[in-house]
Amino acid sequence: MLGRSANGVFWMFRYLERAENTARLVEAGFRMALTRDAVDADDEWRSVIITLGLESAYKAKFGRACAGPDVFNFILRDRDNPGNLLAMCEAARTNARMVRAGITRELWESVNEMWMGLRDMLARPVRESNLGEVLDTIRRHSTQVRGAMMGTMLRNEIFNFARLGKFIERADNTARLLDVKYYVLLPSVSYVGSSLDNMQWDMILRSVSGERAYRWLNAGRMESRTIAEFLILDGRFPRSLAFCYSKIQSNLAALAREYGSEMDSHAILRDTQSQLHALTIDEIFEQGLHEFIAEFIAHNQKLAQQVQRDYRFYE
Repeated sequence: MLGRSANGVFWMFRYLERAENTARLVEAGFRMALTRDAVDADDEWRSVIITLGLESAYKAKFGRACAGPDVFNFILRDRDNPGNLLAMCEAARTNARMVRAGITRELWESVNEMWMGLRDMLARPVRESNLGEVLDTIRRHSTQVRGAMMGTMLRNEIFNFARLGKFIERADNTARLLDVKYYVLLPSVSYVGSSLDNMQWDMILRSVSGERAYRWLNAGRMESRTIAEFLILDGRFPRSLAFCYSKIQSNLAALAREYGSEMDSHAILRDTQSQLHALTIDEIFEQGLHEFIAEFIAHNQKLAQQVQRDYRFYE
């Protein structure tokens, strides 16, 4: 398989996953803002901007408080934000077109339909009254693309590169959400355990569609340690770090069988997995949640870069 084809399918699914994660975060922020007064609602939108790493770019354009319509339009469609959601979907479509001969017709049509639908829907500024419809459309198309891949693709190297991109991106998103929660969203450590603290944990769970699963497993208790454990170590939840790395392991193992040997990326994977398997949530909190997450994110990025080197993505 040519390196540029592997690169195309890897990044196609990274962009698709990133777009879906962004939409989930905007939806969580929107839900939280609806339950707060005007000042607190602006704070919720600011937390969304910070989580996405867009605070500086947003301030450079608007130079004022984070008002809802400004924030979600900046995230979804603003050309002054080169990482807007529409640009992510366009990048995914560009990569899908580049590897069109290696993916099924159903998968190509799903990605293309997603792009065309969002292009038309985001041609005009989004209002609060139709934000829910836009986010529902993104989520529905993401599900359709995922179904097309799982239902029609051969379990070959193309499939494995796609899944690697998907789960590396998903793990990065979950880790960054956890990190931002403790070091940005709370205005003071004195708020830990407060109603504000609980609402922000609720936003994190909603943004990964984990609220119902978490409450079902924990009898409704909203505790920072059990939530962090759920998002880091619970291999049953499909957006936890442990789950993502179990899938990365299976897809890298499949590539090793395909190519006849393991690569350096397998060693990086084992180092990261050993931490996820060896540490308890108490040990993670003892060493520092921020420190653990920062190290995980660095290892995750290193793994992504090594995969690209191992399989010669740009040749």
